Amino acid sequence: MFEVNWLAIVLAAACGFIVGGIWYGPIMGKKWMGAVGLTEEQIKQGNMGLIYGGAFAFSLLASWTLAHTFATYDFWGDPVSFQGKVLTAFGVALGFVIPAIGTNYLFSQKSKTLFFIDAGYWLLFYIAMGVVHAYLP
Repeated sequence: MFEVNWLAIVLAAACGFIVGGIWYGPIMGKKWMGAVGLTEEQIKQGNMGLIYGGAFAFSLLASWTLAHTFATYDFWGDPVSFQGKVLTAFGVALGFVIPAIGTNYLFSQKSKTLFFIDAGYWLLFYIAMGVVHAYLP
């Protein structure tokens, strides 16, 4: 029913994934490891195929959902501007994702540091995807 740009979906997911590599690598990697209580050795022992493959699959799902949302607006004759797409993506992170992880972190008693690291990532993740979807409608 709603046509989506599959190239944009994959590229947006890849951009979000790359943002994660940079955020949890050189920018916040050490702080994040400390906040979750893992060492580099423990991280290396993880099933990297499952972890990275699963993370990319979730990125694809998030990207498809954004694309579908924008296509829905287009279908009903109310196309979203470049700025509107970026702000919508930002709003999804700010209004849905961050409150969800915040609630989970409160009940699981995770640190504020971990919350702010992860919240910052999700904001950047969705902004990156919004920019790609805005450029490649």
